[in-house]
Amino acid sequence: MTSIDLPGHGRHRMRTPAQVPATAPAPVSRTAYAAAHVVADPLGPNSPGAPAHVDWDTTLAFRRHLWSLGLGVADAMDTAQRGAGLDWAATRELITRSGAEARATGGLLACGVGTDQLAPGQHRLTDIADAWAEQLDVVQDAGARPILMASRALAASARGADDYLRLYGDLIRRSDRPVILHWLGEMFDPALAGYWGSADVATATTTVLDLVRAHADRIDGIKVSLLDADHEVALRRALPAGVRLYTGDDFHYPALVRGDELGHSDALLGVFDPIAPVAAAALRALDAGDLDRYDALFAPTLPLARHLFAAPTYHYKTGVVLLAWLAGHQEHFTMVGGAQSGRSVPHLVELFRLADAAGILPDPELAADRMRRYLAVAAPLG
Repeated sequence: MTSIDLPGHGRHRMRTPAQVPATAPAPVSRTAYAAAHVVADPLGPNSPGAPAHVDWDTTLAFRRHLWSLGLGVADAMDTAQRGAGLDWAATRELITRSGAEARATGGLLACGVGTDQLAPGQHRLTDIADAWAEQLDVVQDAGARPILMASRALAASARGADDYLRLYGDLIRRSDRPVILHWLGEMFDPALAGYWGSADVATATTTVLDLVRAHADRIDGIKVSLLDADHEVALRRALPAGVRLYTGDDFHYPALVRGDELGHSDALLGVFDPIAPVAAAALRALDAGDLDRYDALFAPTLPLARHLFAAPTYHYKTGVVLLAWLAGHQEHFTMVGGAQSGRSVPHLVELFRLADAAGILPDPELAADRMRRYLAVAAPLG
């Protein structure tokens, strides 16, 4: 049995990985997207504030991995470091390349439509609308479903709910297919505090429902990442028929996706990036009505997810990329914008332990060897 010495924990023996299929058909009872990370070029000048240099071959190979498991890919989202190292030029190329891969493989693809080509700070609303429209056209040309991302520029510039309703309404009408709305809480991005025109969640929810009801036939769903399960369930029950609630709640996803007698959430989750094989198997168990297996598969991933997304939540991408390296999906632990420094050694050691407990490391010997190499540089044991 493979083992490794971990700072603060002594000798850790690796467990047997979860026994799940290497490929799977798409689930039928839920629509599920994994928000995918990007793989940096380790020899590129990926320093903070510099243009992103991406390893395109490995980045696209990871998307093919997700599609092979029957999951959709939500691309160019915060998991891909939008606003945290991935600039608009690289984002545009990512959307175009992912669109071509999706067409070639038949994979389900949705891509983020943002305003991050604008400099930080306030802007004229017409400039925000133009930025959103530019990105929408890129996503539509790629053949992907648009995800209308929460806009930092709009959060900084809007005078109230009416500005949100007007700009979103115009953008929804511009789209050639139903869109997914995107409500990202300030724990994921502090610049989005007070989104929808109010710091009060109940007031913001009223605005969201007004928008959805006015355009229900042109909205596929809304992705909600507020880490508040009770609020999500209440919002889900208030949505018009046919509009999905895509959970982005990485703290409560098993119960929200499982649902209750009044309905369920679909999924658009960053945590589905590292736990993709287990998530795919759990969703297939749900299709089969095997709730015991569904619960058994997801239960050990929940402590991992809650640690991965612990405050400051917006640094969760560091853990996602470490796990991709440990699982063998990439050959290095380097990120665009130098974001590999976003978490401490103790945080990542605990992440390793929880990932092993969740059974998501397919080759324990490889994972242990790579963790040893990381620790030899980051925290030499002497």
